[in-house]
Amino acid sequence: MSFCCGASMIGTKGTLRHYRTHIHNVPILFCPVCHRVDIHYMIESEYEILAEYAHGDGVSEVDFQDYVDQRSKALFENCVNHDNEDPMDVVMSQIDMALDLLGFAKHLGDSTWEAELKKRLGILNSRRNKLKAKRTSEGLC
Repeated sequence: MSFCCGASMIGTKGTLRHYRTHIHNVPILFCPVCHRVDIHYMIESEYEILAEYAHGDGVSEVDFQDYVDQRSKALFENCVNHDNEDPMDVVMSQIDMALDLLGFAKHLGDSTWEAELKKRLGILNSRRNKLKAKRTSEGLC
């Protein structure tokens, strides 16, 4: 499981840019709070090799899946959330984890960590409210 700023990162596939080359379907980890993107650690070296070769050949776009044998299910087994989940479920899961961590930070008396968690909870709550408003306007609620 990967963490960023205390939130668990979401396992997904995305498009990354290496100089002028766009590489599609790269397994990545995405932070729902600060929006940091990391290449999945299990395929990082393969990504670097493919990116360098594609850039060297002057290719503008390449699909990672066409060149690298991967077991995407195994890559994201240890992720708490995945991109194919309902966004509201992901946000609620992140809020629950942050609240659990906040309780632990209070127990430890770590005021710096508490402040970071409260900031994260504010961001997640804002995202939750936006999702609720969107669902209400679409008549899904």
